[in-house]
This record gives sequence, structure tokens and C-alpha cells, in this order.
Amino acid sequence: MLLSDLVDLIKKGNSNFISANIFEDLNIDDAASLDAAVKHQISFLEENNILKEKLDQTKASAIITTNNDEIVSALKKLNISNIIVKNPRIAFAEVLDYLYKTINFKPGIHASAVIDKTAIIGADCHIGPNVYIGENTIIGDNNHILPGSSILGNVQIGNNNIIHPNCVIYENTTLKNNCVINSNSVIGSEGFGFIPENGKWVKMPQKGGVKIMSFVEIGTNCCIDRPAVGFTFIDEGTKLDNLIQIGHGVKIGKNCAFAAQVGIAGGANIGDGVILAGQVGVNNRVKVGNNVIASSKCGIHCDIEDGKVISGFPAMENKSWLRSSSIFKKLPELAKKLRQLDKQ
Repeated sequence: MLLSDLVDLIKKGNSNFISANIFEDLNIDDAASLDAAVKHQISFLEENNILKEKLDQTKASAIITTNNDEIVSALKKLNISNIIVKNPRIAFAEVLDYLYKTINFKPGIHASAVIDKTAIIGADCHIGPNVYIGENTIIGDNNHILPGSSILGNVQIGNNNIIHPNCVIYENTTLKNNCVINSNSVIGSEGFGFIPENGKWVKMPQKGGVKIMSFVEIGTNCCIDRPAVGFTFIDEGTKLDNLIQIGHGVKIGKNCAFAAQVGIAGGANIGDGVILAGQVGVNNRVKVGNNVIASSKCGIHCDIEDGKVISGFPAMENKSWLRSSSIFKKLPELAKKLRQLDKQ
């Protein structure tokens, strides 16, 4: 695709196009990071990226960037074509969609799929090899259910969802529209419910379900458990990374983002717009307010108010954690001085 054609597409996108400076209208065949890009490739650069100090080393044919005078001036001096937008990351995402077309799964049901006679399959669905769909399950229109996935009984799936290979969706799960579930994830597995009695464990039947609203994306190898009664709930627009555990009866709000290895214990209530970095743990029945940000390996043991930025184990306000962590390495020396003072 000619760079000028790519610019025209970006103008129609959602990155708020400002201007473009094309020094050579080359074909753009590929996209790459700024430090790895070569001729006929496009990259992007945000103004807070340290790679801007190495602009003279890139071989990219074009760069998407912000309206930053320093960056734009440097690109012009280097004769590197540039596309200036308000949000380079969104423009780059749109470019990737233009340059790399996704596989087009044709509607149809593979001969090896096993579908219960009571299940209902909507129009224009792709049901791949070795898929199983159980009794009384309803599948909406334009869904892609890829090889090896199992969807058990009494499941309701809306429209335009993608379920990648080898996923399992248990009974009493509802999945709305435009969701993505990546490979090997399990939705609606039994919650971890056992009652101690006379040194043994008595199983609490897990008869509830899971409700996932529209535009939710779930990474690979995630587990979302169902509770004994009621529902585990994930509201619209929330994004889960890989290897995440969501316990039984958890409620998650809209437009949250959880990084890899987050674990949320049963009954926790997560507000809207919450960001949990890698390996954050949330205790059972804890309430996390709206727009909370928790840094990596944070342990959340008590309720957190709206808008807090927290860190550490146990979790505390980020500024307090930074002050405390700067003291940790000095603790042996401080302890030694305290012992000396005790002896005086």
C-alpha cells in the first residue's frame, strides 16, 4: 500500500489526524518497532518514548507521531516521512489492521462438530472441527467457534463473538456480543467451595453461572469460576490478560484492565475502570472502588476507595509504599543502631 493511501485511511480513523509530511511516497509493506524498522516499514513514536533520542538510527520509511515540535523537526531534518496525529498508538493499531488482514472464517459447520439437537445456531456462524455444543444452548449470529472448543448445556451466546481453539464454556454461562475468548480458557468452572467438617472437606455444590457482557476480551489460560448460587459477573469493555483467575461470585465493572497472573478471590467486588498490574491479588469479599490502579504484586486485603493508586503487600497508597520501600534496605543498619542505643 502506498504511504499516501495509508495516510488517507488514517484520516478516516479515530486517532485525530493533524497533518502528514511525505518525502517519498513508497509502498508500505509492513510495520515494526522503531528500533527494528527497515525501509518500506512504518512505525510510531510517542513523545515520552526514550527511543526519540535514537531517531537518527531508525531506517523506517514513515513514522506516526504526535504534534511534538522536537520530534517533528528531527524527522524533517532526517527526511523521514511522518504522519502527525493526536493519538499515535490508535493510528498504529489501525495501520496494523490495514496491513495484516485477519483470517476469514467462512460460515458453516464442520462435519466433525457434535451439536445437540436441542441447540440453536444462528446465521453466518463458523463452527470448527471437533467443536461440541450441548443441549439447550443458544448461539447467536456471526460467531466463530474454533477447533476443539466445548460449549456445554444451557449456555447463551450473543452475536459476533470469537471463541478460540480449545476453550471450555460450562453450563449456565451467558456471553453477550463482540467478545473474544482466547485459547484454553475456561468459563464457568466450579468455584472452590468446600466446608470443613471433622477434619475433612464437604463439597458445596456450585450451581450458579457466569455472565459476561459485551466487548469483553479474555486472554489465554484464564479461569472464571461459577458460584454456588447467583453469578460471577464481568461488565462490558473489560480486558483480561493471560493466566488470570477470577473466583466464584466476583463482580467486575466496566472497562477494567487486568494484567497477567492477577488472582481475585471469591465474592470480591471490582468497580469500573480498575487497572490491576501483573500478579495483583485481591482478597475474598474485598471491594475495590472505581478507577483504582494497583501496581505489580500488590496484595489487596481491605476495601479501597475510588481513584486510589496503591502498591505493596499489604496494599497502601503508592506514595507511602515508595517511601517505605526506600527504607527497607536500611533496616538492618537501623536495627543495629537501635540495639546499640538499648545497650547505652
